[in-house]
Amino acid sequence: MQVSELIKNNQGKTAFSFELLPPLKGNSIQQVFNVIERLKEFDPKYINITTHHSENIFVKNEDGTIQKRSIRKRPGSVAIAASIQNKYGITAVPHIISTGFTQEETEYALFDLSFLGVHDLLVLRGDSSNLDEEQLSMDSHPYATGLQSQINDFNKGISFDGSPFDAPEFPFSYGMACYPELHAESPDMESELFYLKKKVENGADYLVTQMFFDNNKYFQFVDLCRQEGISVPIIPGIKPIHLKSQLTVLPKIFRSSIPDELAHELQKCKNDVDAKEVGVEWCIKKCKELVSHNVPSIHFYSFMASESVYKVAKEIY
Repeated sequence: MQVSELIKNNQGKTAFSFELLPPLKGNSIQQVFNVIERLKEFDPKYINITTHHSENIFVKNEDGTIQKRSIRKRPGSVAIAASIQNKYGITAVPHIISTGFTQEETEYALFDLSFLGVHDLLVLRGDSSNLDEEQLSMDSHPYATGLQSQINDFNKGISFDGSPFDAPEFPFSYGMACYPELHAESPDMESELFYLKKKVENGADYLVTQMFFDNNKYFQFVDLCRQEGISVPIIPGIKPIHLKSQLTVLPKIFRSSIPDELAHELQKCKNDVDAKEVGVEWCIKKCKELVSHNVPSIHFYSFMASESVYKVAKEIY
């Protein structure tokens, strides 16, 4: 079943899902499996796997010349998604991003995923802040909606270059991102909602929010979406704070505001151990409120925080 169907068929309960970061190259996939083993008792309806583009670096050769090399620090999401789905029988949802990938590379990934039986995606533009001029000039889609169109065409048997092929027996379904506190490039909420509605009209089955720490931001955003006729599930994305530095780092990177009450408690923390405890307590409180409002699902960003996610899930599921 599609992710939206898995959530809908959860007997009226708030579903559970989480996101994984592939291990650095050279490390074992067992690291991924260990997190799943820890969290699978909460019956995750799906597991997201992030993906990352290559980075161009310059290295000095023995003869003194400088050479540019393309490196990828983490393996792609295709093989990991297939491994998870086949080993655990849990729907795997790899991220498909446009930045740093050509349209041809995207098509290869779609063929591989289709062949391996992975048919659910999270479609994102991705972060372009660390791309160099060469990568910025490749024929990537500048926005997630362009990537969405390529996937829609793929489902119809149309290649990125317009040539036909046999359409996949099981077309891809996908979710896309949304931003209760505005995307960094959105001038205002009106613009945010306009393009979000386009995503849904063009085939997004559900939406997953950027992380937030103030439930009121989420509730207000959902109300605005419903007023605009956006009716698909809007899944809150949650991350338990586990480092004291995240009080200042997360708002800068993700534009996620920290409520005064939470900020005050984090400021009192002497170390990361204290901050982790505060983060878990705050997250439990906010997740219980979300569940009481019958949100369709809660999606946890578990990178470096799987133990905190476990403690939160233990209290609410």
